[in-house]
Amino acid sequence: MQINELLQATVDNKASDLHLVVDFPPALRRYGQLEPMPGYAPLGEKELEELIFPILNADQKAEFEKNFELDFSHNVDGLCRFRVNLHWEKRGMGAVMRVIPSNIPTPEEIDLPPEVIKLTGLKNGLVVVTGPTGTGKSTTLAAMIEKINSEKNYHILTIEDPIEFVYINKKSIVRQREVGSHTKSFANALKHALRQDPNVVLIGEMRDLETISATLTIAETGHLAFATLHTSDASQTIDRIVDVFPPHQQQQIRTVLAAVLRGVVCQQLIPRADGNGMVVAREVLLCDSAVANMIREGKTAQIYSVMQTGGAIGMRTMENEVKRLYQEGHISAEVALHSVNRPDSLKELLSQG
Repeated sequence: MQINELLQATVDNKASDLHLVVDFPPALRRYGQLEPMPGYAPLGEKELEELIFPILNADQKAEFEKNFELDFSHNVDGLCRFRVNLHWEKRGMGAVMRVIPSNIPTPEEIDLPPEVIKLTGLKNGLVVVTGPTGTGKSTTLAAMIEKINSEKNYHILTIEDPIEFVYINKKSIVRQREVGSHTKSFANALKHALRQDPNVVLIGEMRDLETISATLTIAETGHLAFATLHTSDASQTIDRIVDVFPPHQQQQIRTVLAAVLRGVVCQQLIPRADGNGMVVAREVLLCDSAVANMIREGKTAQIYSVMQTGGAIGMRTMENEVKRLYQEGHISAEVALHSVNRPDSLKELLSQG
């Protein structure tokens, strides 16, 4: 058994991830569910190591031995790239390998709302794409970055861990930097980013105070920044950014965030009613003057109400999106109710027809 054989099967079966763990057969995540691959026996510890170690270079092996964790990308010629997380657990080594499609989709191909697509035309500010792991945040950002790459004479700088989608220079110059290979950390790369004359900066993940602070500075100094967070709704996203700072700084950060935030896109993947794949649902917050005032005054709890009434300018709540998907027959009622943070609000929307 070779690792590329398993990766080929992962792609052929339209799975999003390959899971490798000791004492269990190779497993695929398809349409949100984990399924053992038929015809494969449970992996032994030595067998799993023999699958993974050949795709690591010397530096990666040394880092894994030192830190017991490793994130990296693996390219299979003629197939696609994979984002890999390697780790130890009580039975031995474990690995999760996520499929990264070779082609970057257009915004239209992934059904990005027109109001979200318009965010790529901004000159400056901060756009945040959020959602749980595995909900397509990287794909959404890649589609937006590629649109800029195709239409603008810009310098685009990406800082990722690891590099996922690979861009080819079109109208723009795209420089991609990988944490661990090309820079020591997100914070370190962002510290020097402004001296690299970027128009657009993509931050793979805002993980800590240093990274979030540097991202806000980039947006505040006239650049357009795109970033991700693992939050489930727009108001929670704002609170997460503010709360990472010490209490004595939070009012200042609210003021900065109110000035630079342009939009928050929260997304999730929901199983289709026919069992044939997943469908994306997106909540969209656009930062108009009313939202900016609420951020500045610490009244994020009121943002949901603004989003409920902001449909005319392109805002949408997750509950309204899930309602639409249910009414169009894409998802079941049971799944719909389990897909929102406010099921009572969704029930009320459904009762209105």
